[in-house]
Amino acid sequence: MINREIIRVKVVQLTYAYYQNGNRNMDNAEKELLFSLSKAYDLYNYLLALIVAITKEEGHRVEVGTQKAQREGTEVPSQKFVMNKFAMQLEENVMLNEFMSHLKQRWEDDIEFVRGLCNRVEQTEAYQAYMESEENSYEEDRELWRKLYKQLIQDNSDLDALLEEKSLYWNDDKEIVDTFVLKTIKRFEEANKEDQALLPEYKDEEDREFARKLFRATILNAEQYQRYMSENSRNWDFSRLAYMDVVIMQIAIAEMMTFPGIPVSVTINEYVDLAKLYSTFRSGGYINGMLDNIARGLIHAGLMLKTMPESNSKRESAIISNEENNNEQ
Repeated sequence: MINREIIRVKVVQLTYAYYQNGNRNMDNAEKELLFSLSKAYDLYNYLLALIVAITKEEGHRVEVGTQKAQREGTEVPSQKFVMNKFAMQLEENVMLNEFMSHLKQRWEDDIEFVRGLCNRVEQTEAYQAYMESEENSYEEDRELWRKLYKQLIQDNSDLDALLEEKSLYWNDDKEIVDTFVLKTIKRFEEANKEDQALLPEYKDEEDREFARKLFRATILNAEQYQRYMSENSRNWDFSRLAYMDVVIMQIAIAEMMTFPGIPVSVTINEYVDLAKLYSTFRSGGYINGMLDNIARGLIHAGLMLKTMPESNSKRESAIISNEENNNEQ
C-alpha cells in the first residue's frame, strides 16, 4: 500500500524537518521516516475499520428499534443494511482484526462521531435506494459501501480534523490512503470470506529500501546536489530560492542519480507536482526547468547513465526564462 508517491511525500517532509531541526541525527531521522510511513498503513486499516464501526452502530439501532416494534406491535425495522455481505466479510477479516488488535485507536472512543456518520448514511440517496431494492447480491452490497465511502468519508472535513487530533501524520496521508481503501473495497470477493487479502504495508522490500536510500542519498550528498542547482540557476540568485524548492530539487536529484531504473521524466514530474503542493505557486515551472537542465548536464558529463528526449529542452528553457522575468518585475 505504501507506494512511491507516499514515500516521496514523506521524504520531502522529513528532509525539510531534518534541516529545521538543530539536532541532525541521521539514524533518528531515518527511524522517523519509517515510522511516519507506518502511520499511513495504520490509517488505511483504521479507515476500513470505520466501515465496520458504522455497521455495528446501525446494528444497535436496528436492535433497539426491533425491541420497540415488538412492544408496540409496529413494523420491525429492516436488517438489510446491517446484514450487508461486504461489511460482514470485512468485520470478520483476519488481516484487519489482527492489525486492529495492536492499534491503540478505537472507533468506540469516538462513538458520537460514528453516530453522526450513521445519521448521514441514512439520509443518502444511495442508502435509501439500497434499502428499497429487492436485490440481494454481494455486488450490490459492496457497491453501496464504495458509494458511501466516496460520499461521506473520502471528503469529510470533520473526519479530517478528528484524524489529525489522533496523529499529526494522518493529516497529509488521508487523500492518498482514501484511494487505497476504495481500491480494497473494489478488490473484495465473496468467495475469499474472512481470508480476503488486504493490501500489504509495502508491495515488496524494494519499496522499503527505496525510502531509506532516497533519504540517505539526499542528506549525504547535499553539498554536491546544491552545487548542481547553483551552477544551473542562470540569472537566478540561488540564495533567493524558496527553501522548500531547494529541498525538493535536492531530493529529485538524489532520485535521478541513485535509481537508474526510474526515468528522468518520471522523477521530474513527481517533484514538480510536490512543489505545487508544498511550495510557492511559481515553483512548479521553475523546478521543472531547473531539473531538466541539471539532468541534461549530468548525462552530458557522463555522471548519469540515462536518456532524455531532446524535444523538451527549448520548452523547459522557456519556462525558466518566464519565471525569471516574472520575478524580476
